Amino acid sequence: MDKIIIDGGKPLAGEVRISGAKNAALPIMAASLLTDGWNTFTNIPDLMDIRTTRKLLESLGAVIEGTPGALRINAGEITNIEASYDLVKTMRASILVLGPLVARFGIARVSLPGGCAIGARPVNLHIKALQDMGAEVALKEGYVEAKARRLKGTAIYFDSPTVGGTENIMMAATLADGVTLLKNAAREPEIVNLAEVLIGMGARIAGAGTDEIRVEGVERLHPVEAEVIPDRIEAGTYMIAAGITGGEIRVLGCQPNHLCALIEKLRDAGMIIETMNGGLRAAGNGRVRSVDIKTLPHPGFPTDLQAQMMSMMAVAEGLSVITETVFENRFMHVGELMRMGADIHIQGNSAIVKGVNALKGAPVMATDLRASASLILAGLAARGTTELSRVYHLDRGYQDIEKKFSALGADIRRVSGA
Repeated sequence: MDKIIIDGGKPLAGEVRISGAKNAALPIMAASLLTDGWNTFTNIPDLMDIRTTRKLLESLGAVIEGTPGALRINAGEITNIEASYDLVKTMRASILVLGPLVARFGIARVSLPGGCAIGARPVNLHIKALQDMGAEVALKEGYVEAKARRLKGTAIYFDSPTVGGTENIMMAATLADGVTLLKNAAREPEIVNLAEVLIGMGARIAGAGTDEIRVEGVERLHPVEAEVIPDRIEAGTYMIAAGITGGEIRVLGCQPNHLCALIEKLRDAGMIIETMNGGLRAAGNGRVRSVDIKTLPHPGFPTDLQAQMMSMMAVAEGLSVITETVFENRFMHVGELMRMGADIHIQGNSAIVKGVNALKGAPVMATDLRASASLILAGLAARGTTELSRVYHLDRGYQDIEKKFSALGADIRRVSGA
């Protein structure tokens, strides 16, 4: 199993180009199930989750050409409506094939998904919404089985904003009979990107990016050529890297308007954040100051950057309180940061972080995707050598992370282990 070795303490400098957003690419690939013919999607990142989704779509009968960067997907001859456990177990986003399959073919059998162990993240909101649209849904032997001659448009209220639920039901509603209103919908940029792709296919969608999305069903959709937005979480990770190492990084290809909450917190912490043509500049400005953080659905502070910010707060001046409101099990990186000398105490869903002068390199273990990134950042700032194991989590969401950090001046390398 691979490991990443980091000799820390070097300020990072240079420029890094941001890859396409995994969390936008996955639902967009699933949306190809709604059409006949060849869809072309560009700016697809080269990640394990992308490869898993490709295998999943191919197992359903889709034909896929190209490599990450640009994929052509033809779902004109779907021969299977079952997403098997063997493919779904490693990636929660696999549930996104449920809505498109039911909408287009009237039937789907999808295994309950896996993915990062950061909380329950139940699919009950997806299931209830499909039932509200007239589908018969049952849970049998670990699978969600759904049937509907044709889904019916209706008003759907999500008890809490759900990104996957909003995406799944928005896709399903494109081919439903009548108008579907999604209320308390998630507002993430990835949902806007998906809506733009669906509109390009001929869907009638209004309100994406707000908490109420209106979808008027159509009889059929057609193929589209579309581009995946840049990964705001990857961009944020490199911005935080500039602060935790006291460096200066030009983050190219990102969209600053997707990063407003992070930018505000980094400026409050004393960093210099400037927008520039084609991206932004993030620079450390002495030792960062502590800031309080509370994760919230977009446009609030993203839960996917909480762990990375905690690493920076671990070496900040002062005391910070980091409150996690989105996932109930997203402090698993705390114990590993404490192995590196961080002073952190958990109180309920909050972490009290007292900044120390420096972290110390140590053997640490990744527990999920974003925790992995937080430990990379901690290792980049630490004195001595950090050895990170279970790096397969990183490969699910960060393209060439060690190569990109190495190009910024980091002493980081991947080694093959037993």
